[in-house]
Amino acid sequence: MPRLTDARKELRRAQIADAAVRCFGRNGLAQTSIADITAESGLSAGSIYAHYRNKAELVRAAAREVLAKRADVLGGYAAADAPPGPDDLLALLVAAIDPAEARVGVQTWGEATTNPDIRDIVVDMTGRMRAMLHDCVTAWLVKVEHHDPDAARERAAPIAHRLMALYQAELLYVAMRTPDQEEEA
Repeated sequence: MPRLTDARKELRRAQIADAAVRCFGRNGLAQTSIADITAESGLSAGSIYAHYRNKAELVRAAAREVLAKRADVLGGYAAADAPPGPDDLLALLVAAIDPAEARVGVQTWGEATTNPDIRDIVVDMTGRMRAMLHDCVTAWLVKVEHHDPDAARERAAPIAHRLMALYQAELLYVAMRTPDQEEEA
């Protein structure tokens, strides 16, 4: 049997993580089995276990996959000649919320209250997201509002904190929608 290249391994891991996000979003973390992810991904259980040791590792990968998508978007905003201001940044982030990913995020937060491994993932991911928001707001303050970079970094911290809280509230709101409400949105 041919060996997988590193690039092919990463593609396969992403394929599995995407399938896990869809299953977690549809069935919940606790109710999703490796068999569900196998069926969703079209891969064998052996293939999944070759890339992930257990479901907790898949939850971690799914959370990172979702964050990586946000990181790419936020990085692009921060690098723009005219980064969006806080209100526009929040509107862009909210418009990009995927309901399945929102449900996975909220479920992961809930699981974090009793599972230390999941808690570590959530603390790490929210910290990274807040840092990316901080970088975007800092870039906006420097490039658009023409603040001194050091003063901008300091001023951006509470703004990024509030943006993170509002974004999390929107994630919760989207996650709580019924399928009928999703179609109306």
